Amino acid sequence: MLPDKAHEGWFGRLLHILCDICAGVGGLILIAMALLTVVSVIGRAFFSSPILGDVELVQLGTAVCVALFLPYTQMRGGNIIVDVFTQHARPTTQRAMDGLGSFLFTVVMAVVAWRVWVGGMQSLDYEESSMLLGFPIWITYALMVPGLALCALIGLYHTWWHWGGARARKEAEAA
Repeated sequence: MLPDKAHEGWFGRLLHILCDICAGVGGLILIAMALLTVVSVIGRAFFSSPILGDVELVQLGTAVCVALFLPYTQMRGGNIIVDVFTQHARPTTQRAMDGLGSFLFTVVMAVVAWRVWVGGMQSLDYEESSMLLGFPIWITYALMVPGLALCALIGLYHTWWHWGGARARKEAEAA
């Protein structure tokens, strides 16, 4: 169980705002990709003139969208949870296991964010670009890092909530 908005405190509210911003930016990129695809298909069908590099841009944009939508999903507990083994466990055991899952999620997302950052810096050093448009690939990496880092921060917050936030949760429920 994740904290509800009434009991999450200022940091949880800040994370919600940052998640909403990331999802909004991801949504704008998704809309731009959809419009790009529509214009390219119309150009290809009616004028034999598609947009050059449309597939490249959609591929790069999709990677950015995934990284920007992940924090929203994680903050709201929308990722898949397999609780076959813990559904009949005591609430304290469930919280401990949820905390462990959140901690492992934090570690994985921190490593992914770090490696994407390193990959972006290497892409910048090597001046890597897309084949058709010559679009600098490092920009895509740079746009992915904030969402991935926010995911790691959310995982840390959820770990605290499940493990260390029990006292705060009890105080909030008693009030």
